[in-house]
Amino acid sequence: MKTFKQYHQENPLIYQEYKKVAYNLINRGYKRLSSKFIFEIVRYNTNVSGNDGFKINNIYTADYARMFEHDHPQFLGYFSKRLVKFKEV
Repeated sequence: MKTFKQYHQENPLIYQEYKKVAYNLINRGYKRLSSKFIFEIVRYNTNVSGNDGFKINNIYTADYARMFEHDHPQFLGYFSKRLVKFKEV
C-alpha cells in the first residue's frame, strides 16, 4: 500500500478538488466538516480518479483533512479526527 505522501504526489487533482469543496462548505456557513462527506461530494461532482483505479481512495480521508488544516491553519478544528498513534514499521 502506498503512503499518503506517495498517493498525494501521484494524484494532485484530488486535493485541488477537496479544497474547492471544503471552501464551498465553509463559505456556506458550515462550522464543522467531515472529510468523508467532502470525498463523497468530490466523487459525485467530478471525474477525478487516483492512479490506483479508485475514484478516490477512502483510506486517505483523514490525511486530507489533516493536510487541509495544516495548509489552512485558520480552519484548524473544523474536522473531527481520531487520535492517531504513530506505529513504526
